[in-house]
Amino acid sequence: MLKNHITSAFRNLWKNRTYTILNIIGLTIGITCAAFIFLWVEDETTFNYNFVNRDHLYHIMQNEKSNRGISTSGSTPGPLSDAVKAEIPGIKNSGRLSWPMDELAIVGDKSIKINGIYADPSILSMYTLPFIQGNAKTAFQQVQSVIISESMAKEIFGETDPMGKTIKMNGNVGYAADGLYSVTGVFRDLPANCNYHFQWISPFKAWEIANPWVNRWDNPMPEVIVQLDPAASRDAVDNQLTHYLSKKVDGQENTLFLWSMNDWHLRANFENGMQTGGTIRYVHLFTLIAIAILLIACINFMNLATARSEQRTKEVGVLKVLGAGRGRLIGKFISEAVALSFLAVLLSIGLLYLLLPAYNTLVDKQLSIHLFQFLHWSSLLAVAIVAGIVAGSYPAFYLSSFNPIFVLKGLRIKSGGSVVFIRKGLVIAQFTASVILIICTVIIYQQVQHIKNRNIGYTMDKLVYLDLQGNMKKNFEVLKNRLIATGYVENAATALHDALHIYSAGNDMTWQGKDLNMKLPIHYNAVSPDYISTMHLQFLSGRDFYPTFGMDSQSVIINESMAKLMGKEGKTGSILSNGSYHAQVIGIIRDFVYNDIYGPGTPLILFPDLRGATVMALRFKPTADLSKALAATESVVTTENPGYPFEYHFADEAFDALFAVETLIGKLAGVFATLAVFISCLGLFGLAAYTAERRAKEMGIRKVLGASTRGLAGLLSKEFLQLVIISCLIAFPVAWWAMKGWLQGYEYRTTIHWWVFAVAGVLALVVALLTVSFKAIQTAWANPIKALRSE
Repeated sequence: MLKNHITSAFRNLWKNRTYTILNIIGLTIGITCAAFIFLWVEDETTFNYNFVNRDHLYHIMQNEKSNRGISTSGSTPGPLSDAVKAEIPGIKNSGRLSWPMDELAIVGDKSIKINGIYADPSILSMYTLPFIQGNAKTAFQQVQSVIISESMAKEIFGETDPMGKTIKMNGNVGYAADGLYSVTGVFRDLPANCNYHFQWISPFKAWEIANPWVNRWDNPMPEVIVQLDPAASRDAVDNQLTHYLSKKVDGQENTLFLWSMNDWHLRANFENGMQTGGTIRYVHLFTLIAIAILLIACINFMNLATARSEQRTKEVGVLKVLGAGRGRLIGKFISEAVALSFLAVLLSIGLLYLLLPAYNTLVDKQLSIHLFQFLHWSSLLAVAIVAGIVAGSYPAFYLSSFNPIFVLKGLRIKSGGSVVFIRKGLVIAQFTASVILIICTVIIYQQVQHIKNRNIGYTMDKLVYLDLQGNMKKNFEVLKNRLIATGYVENAATALHDALHIYSAGNDMTWQGKDLNMKLPIHYNAVSPDYISTMHLQFLSGRDFYPTFGMDSQSVIINESMAKLMGKEGKTGSILSNGSYHAQVIGIIRDFVYNDIYGPGTPLILFPDLRGATVMALRFKPTADLSKALAATESVVTTENPGYPFEYHFADEAFDALFAVETLIGKLAGVFATLAVFISCLGLFGLAAYTAERRAKEMGIRKVLGASTRGLAGLLSKEFLQLVIISCLIAFPVAWWAMKGWLQGYEYRTTIHWWVFAVAGVLALVVALLTVSFKAIQTAWANPIKALRSE
């Protein structure tokens, strides 16, 4: 019987090729979209799955209270690692990590700038790093040792065995006296969906020897990772950690807590000391979109199958007279739907392979289809079966319910009110989802543009950052003069941090009249005298630093937020103190955006100091040709600093990267909204065909009585436009509610404009009108004699 069902299904599908093609197109697009979305979701939800112990690994985080609320940081005191392992039951292992940093690795005449970290030996075992050569137990027996990734080994050593070879690491932080590190291990490259992308790891001890301050209780700098015993209670360990710092440092009020590795990527947002989500909300959003698109595709099948019901009534009547029960008929129609669904899945697989490179470019990932992996093939199989059953169930039950006597007598089968309601309701649901996606896409785009067009307080155009490496800091003045002499460079300056990321902060700065109970982090940046003019920052009062180092060693410049914080002392001439250090405020600048691109200005102090500089800001002249300016800059920098690669990045590109997730979500929403509208139009076409089929005689009579083609087409189109209008009325408040909630996550946000809804509604109406007008005009043009000849 199954064979007969399948044979009959394919014969019927071939007989009605037009509807079959429309069905396959809708289902194929729906399944392909859903598959692409679930590939992205799978990649996002499997971050750090390369770490075997991920369920028991935690990052110790620190909450600091201030007058602005609670700020959360991953930096903790260096001694914390050994202390918690020894004193808190349930902690099986612990280790420290530095922040990721770039080093210049030199082997012979080869040199590359490459990212890595310093870590305790315990990190290697906790992370179960996949060693190709060497092992975790012996890798860090010597301080001047390094383990490197497989790709780094090939890039530096080629086919030569790297074990025991020496690498000179003398970039920004050459901690060994001679800068020579022995390769003691090679590990397999970490996957792209991992929080770490380091290419080398050296012992944390090397970093600690060169920087003793990292191992003080009053200086939170390293990251501390702990591994809990499988039998340990996370809540119990958390309770002991909460006030742990107060036992080690007098007056310390900061609290600690555990942050699971499973949450590092998906739930990385913290607000006022509480975890508030992160990428997980986009995972949920696109999972819903995938399900919605699949349902829209299934709705198409229902509408298109129903549109053919008039043509299949006699087939149903004959089969019933010949003894086919309703169950057999239901099986027949569902088997047709499942067969169609399997065809769509096969076509979707081809589209997935064909479009995957373009999709990877869009989402900036390296996703791959593992067709023979259980999760992937079982998912496609499940989609084929479920989509077929869902799409075929309504037509199957509807068609199998026809009375054979009425059918064979040629009497019209009247659709019940509930059937008509369901059919129209499905179309309304399709367009409601489509309109919501259109509105959300536009508002997401507006939010991204709103931030991009924000006045950030300085000019990003023609501004370039270069990392200070080698002798660049030592010979900065000479380098700067040579760069200006090229004729392309307007000015240059150095800083501890680039203007977007000013992380250094403290709350120990005082001034006359300061409330001693006030705790508010104040950010600091050490800059060279030409920093403000190079960045195009704006003075509100006072003056710039003198151009010669040392003349303003006891002077600072503050921003307007700092001036407001200081109250009446927020003016030039006021004195700021930090222990034995005293400095005079010589200028006040307008706030500029840093750290939080969505938030308001925060207090900032600029010090004139070159010693701590890590980055050089380079401003090209407005008329400079960028390609020529960069070539001239490269020539000067490599001449003054031989042996180091010329690396730079534009300030505006770094700014855009800060909301790359929102930009990506906007692009994906736009693509899927377009496809959802297209699929919905197929469903609308099916309903138009069905309505035209049922009203053919009515149209014939109207035409005989003198109705015009235009009038008849308008009469048929009116019903569908009403459905789209209802869809808009439902979609508008839902989209408004959803996007208002989404925008609440941004302190600096755009306004939801009424015209966005108007444009989405008009677009939906126009698309719907174009979709149904073809069938409406075709019906209106039809010869009425053909429709009336049976009367």
